[in-house]
Amino acid sequence: MNYIAELTDIAREHGGIIETKVAAQRGISKAMLYKLCKANKIQRIVKGQYILPDELEDELLSISRRSAQIVFSHETALFLHGISDRTPFEHTITAPSGCIPSAAIKPELFTLGRTEKKTPAGNLVPCYDLERTICDCVRSRNKLGTETFLTALKLYAASPKKDLNKLNSYAKQMRVANVLRQYLEVLL
Repeated sequence: MNYIAELTDIAREHGGIIETKVAAQRGISKAMLYKLCKANKIQRIVKGQYILPDELEDELLSISRRSAQIVFSHETALFLHGISDRTPFEHTITAPSGCIPSAAIKPELFTLGRTEKKTPAGNLVPCYDLERTICDCVRSRNKLGTETFLTALKLYAASPKKDLNKLNSYAKQMRVANVLRQYLEVLL
């Protein structure tokens, strides 16, 4: 078997990432992946994920593949929607209660506004829609920082893609409608 050709096919089909479980389904063992990694034929990103040496890692895709239970939110979602003027240093994710204690959210709010967006590398990853992201920013405005928060609101207010009815509905469900209204009255 030509392992590199097979791994190249896997990478092409899966956004550049070679997962151990997918390689195993195609007859390539963990031991062979380890040997190929030692020989610099592939590079390990994290446990269970590899890329070809000439490829750039799509970090957002890599993170999203680690668990089906995470959704990119806050600054990362702003970046994916093009409502942020900078790339986040750390990616922000949200998960349902019991999955990741520091970023957990009630199950009924976890699915609210969930969608998919393309990463800069062109791969689809789970992310919250623009209106949900704005509500998250309002909820976390003290943690985000004033500059990031106000820039996001200004860019949203100027966006032709905004859906104020959806934003209002989400704001009520997330209990930030009054605070959001105060900021938007100034901007709109």
